[in-house]
Amino acid sequence: MSVSRRDLLRNAGLAALALPLAACVTDNKAKSGTAASPSTVLNSGPVSASNPFGVEAARPLEVVVFSGGNGEKYATEVHEVMYKKEFPQSTIKHGATQKIGTTLRPRFISGDVPDVVNNSGPEALDVQALVAEGQVADLSSLFEAPAIGFDGKKIKDVVIGGVYESSLIDGVPRVLQYSVGHRALWYNAKLFQAKGWKVPTTWEEFKALGQTAKADNRTLFAYPGQVGPFYQLWNLLYTAAKIGGNKVIVDIDNLGDGAWQAPAMIQSVSAWVEIQTDFGDKSYFGLDHTQTQVRQLQDKVLFYPCGSWIEGEMAKDKPATFEYALAPIPSVTASDAMPYGAFMVAGTEAYFVSAKGKNPQGGLEYLRLMLSKEGSHGYTEKTGNLTVVPGTADGLSLTSALTSADKAMQAAGKNIITDARFETWYKELFDEGKTQVNAVMSGRISPQQFCDAMQKKADALKKDSSVAKQTRTA
Repeated sequence: MSVSRRDLLRNAGLAALALPLAACVTDNKAKSGTAASPSTVLNSGPVSASNPFGVEAARPLEVVVFSGGNGEKYATEVHEVMYKKEFPQSTIKHGATQKIGTTLRPRFISGDVPDVVNNSGPEALDVQALVAEGQVADLSSLFEAPAIGFDGKKIKDVVIGGVYESSLIDGVPRVLQYSVGHRALWYNAKLFQAKGWKVPTTWEEFKALGQTAKADNRTLFAYPGQVGPFYQLWNLLYTAAKIGGNKVIVDIDNLGDGAWQAPAMIQSVSAWVEIQTDFGDKSYFGLDHTQTQVRQLQDKVLFYPCGSWIEGEMAKDKPATFEYALAPIPSVTASDAMPYGAFMVAGTEAYFVSAKGKNPQGGLEYLRLMLSKEGSHGYTEKTGNLTVVPGTADGLSLTSALTSADKAMQAAGKNIITDARFETWYKELFDEGKTQVNAVMSGRISPQQFCDAMQKKADALKKDSSVAKQTRTA
């Protein structure tokens, strides 16, 4: 049964949602390396209350979005329409791709850059490198701008707690995390109900269900070895956080000495390798995320690690017999630092404005429109996903995935696993993780070798003076 966004917020509140975002605070200065000075976007037209960035009305705007699970209709039928209504003399060039990096990297090199980029997906651009090159605009004026539809409030006062902090790179807001994602294990609630299966809360229960699944010709757990191996990388990190606390991830993000070799990390990798060895199917290493998710919809896979966008991504393929539900990662030991119900909630879907674009002022206004009541409501209506603007989806029905995620948030309370920031801060380390996770899960290397390889890469980045360093305290 669906619930309204109003009911969700009334019942759950925003406190739990804000925790992981607020935890992503960076220091105001880079620890080492040379980063470009903040790129100040100069006004090119008259500034007013309705046009705080001085957008030239007739100047064209180019927007490129990641055409993944959210599709692109939210942009073409909501946000771009809103911009065109505000600036009817302007023309909008729209682009959509699942290969953001491959498509846009040559353009950033040549200087022909889009104004707004939805930097998401497996081939996302290295934002840290773009910041160092002066390519990413300072969003300070965006957060200080009047929020549309919220009388007398600035955007920074409207968005949920931690959004500003998570935008910081070298102490400057650069990236807007627009959507809200819940990352955990996903399963078919209808299948479990029909079979009388209990969602496992301990690792022993998880393995026992694996035996049951094997006898029923089903795979307990699978992740996509092609395109989406980072789903399992996230899974390893969140499991380690449950075992050893959020400090495990914070230390990794800070390039801490021996952070990847911490006992909780090795224990997490070992536990998941055991699951893959005893109950997995190596054929999934050759599949991408969509192919793997289709097999789950066919009830061939019980648990799949992903975010709450999965239902929107698979809406066209989902049969009536399938109901997405969220399951926290089972407790690995009886002494885990975080309880069973803990899972990860954080901002997702990164957007930035190109500092060297043809219309950076328009880019800032485009993001302001996205953060308006109308823009946020339209996004949720088109994608089924929530935004970082509270209360803007009133009257809309939520999917079973988001309804389940809400219940899990209420159960978790303050026990929220923080998101790993090295994905944005150190893309080389994240890419190394995608390579090494397939190696360890397929048995080509041991859990210890996985942790050693990741630590070696982290140490190399730490010693590289050309890499700007970021830090977080929690």
